[in-house]
Amino acid sequence: MYFIGTDLGTSAVKLVLMTETGKIVRIVSEDYPLSFPHPGWSEQNPEDWFRQTLKGLQKLLDGLDRTEVRGISFGGQMHGLVMLDEQDQVIRPAILWNDGRSTEEVQYLNETVGKDRLLAWTGNIAYAGFTAPKLLWVRKHEPENFRKARKIMLPKDYLAWRLTGTFSTDYSDASGMLLLDVKHRCWSKEMLDLCGIREEQLPHLHESYAPIGTLKPEICTELGLSHEVIVAAGAGDNAAAAVGTGTVGAGRCNLSLGTSGTLFLSSDSFLGDPSARLHAFAHADGHYHLMGCMLSAAACNKWWMEEILQTAEFAEEQNGIEENLGKNHVYYLPYLMGERSPWNDPRARSAFIGMSLDSTRKDMTQAILEGVAFGIRDMLEAAREDGICPQRTMICGGGAKSPLWRRIMANVLNLEIDVPACEEGPGMGAAMLAMVSAGVYGSVQEAADALVQVRETIHPQPALVQAYEEKYQNFRLLYPALKPFFQKGA
Repeated sequence: MYFIGTDLGTSAVKLVLMTETGKIVRIVSEDYPLSFPHPGWSEQNPEDWFRQTLKGLQKLLDGLDRTEVRGISFGGQMHGLVMLDEQDQVIRPAILWNDGRSTEEVQYLNETVGKDRLLAWTGNIAYAGFTAPKLLWVRKHEPENFRKARKIMLPKDYLAWRLTGTFSTDYSDASGMLLLDVKHRCWSKEMLDLCGIREEQLPHLHESYAPIGTLKPEICTELGLSHEVIVAAGAGDNAAAAVGTGTVGAGRCNLSLGTSGTLFLSSDSFLGDPSARLHAFAHADGHYHLMGCMLSAAACNKWWMEEILQTAEFAEEQNGIEENLGKNHVYYLPYLMGERSPWNDPRARSAFIGMSLDSTRKDMTQAILEGVAFGIRDMLEAAREDGICPQRTMICGGGAKSPLWRRIMANVLNLEIDVPACEEGPGMGAAMLAMVSAGVYGSVQEAADALVQVRETIHPQPALVQAYEEKYQNFRLLYPALKPFFQKGA
């Protein structure tokens, strides 16, 4: 039997074809454009997601027995605002997770409405990336578009709707809208009233592994698939990635080094963060998690390599750095798109600090890798202050393919880092959710126990841990010192 995991990312859709035993049969990726119509804005055309997904599915299944496909599910970029009119046509380009236009709306929500009320209504405070501030922005700046909206949905749910005709979402992805009462797993009436929307404009809520329907007849015909193929609700990309690394159940941790970076801490019960530095979300296994998110993780390294150094030789640029670990005098703030956890500051920006005449290209490359690790450490410290102290973590994402970066992470965080045998993150997690939906496994925990294996463990080294502790304490001084400059510069 085959199961398809659809990872709807920011720059491409990645499709993973797996068997019920966890064997990866084929992986296909299809790119689509990203638009920045104004500084700090980030948009995409939802039609591109659908068109490229269909194209990718044809390639994924080429030459295979398509009658063996039993289920499809999704992991998707979170928080994006997709609006449809009464004819089910997209009203405007989707406003994405890394869009920073809603600064005033976030300030209104956190300061005028108040963080305490937001925490009581949703379990979270407002961030520029979340969906509710985007809705308020559209209501103020594009009132005609706001009036037209009959369906409001998230990116992966638009894809599910186009494939099945079902207007649905899951609790993990809905958690990032600031419209869901996460603890009680229902839409927040207070937030809906505040945003001027009705519950019927929002999708029906499901567990991530719940079946939401089957493929439309025309989709079945185009792809050569049975109309009995089960489509599961899916999850936000970080929750799906956590499933793919076996980070389910109480007390587990996953570190994702993708375009953004996340620290994901799973729990059987709802864990709010009183300081509001971490997100309190529902998990794809039917339980909950705390999560810290930095907006630019591997994106920092990609920017440095491609835009500044103008090279595609990522691994080559890391040669020779290992011997200098813990000794670098150059620091880097990883805030290319502002920052979410723990600062919640869309005006923050990246900076190199500490350079001198003897600073080298390798010092700056190393500073990028270390700066992202220090940013992850900020989130870990917030969790530790809440009494959550993991001893080890799984790791996934494109940045995790670097042995050097994994070693830096282990020593900056002082955690054992487990590398999964299969590193397909959200795509694998989505395929596993489809298996649970089809009844192959009785629960997400059962699927994770059966399919996720550890290939390698990176152990912290006491001398490097000590050296990086000193470096991290220096790093912690930088953002507070530069914050007035960031605010004035904005």
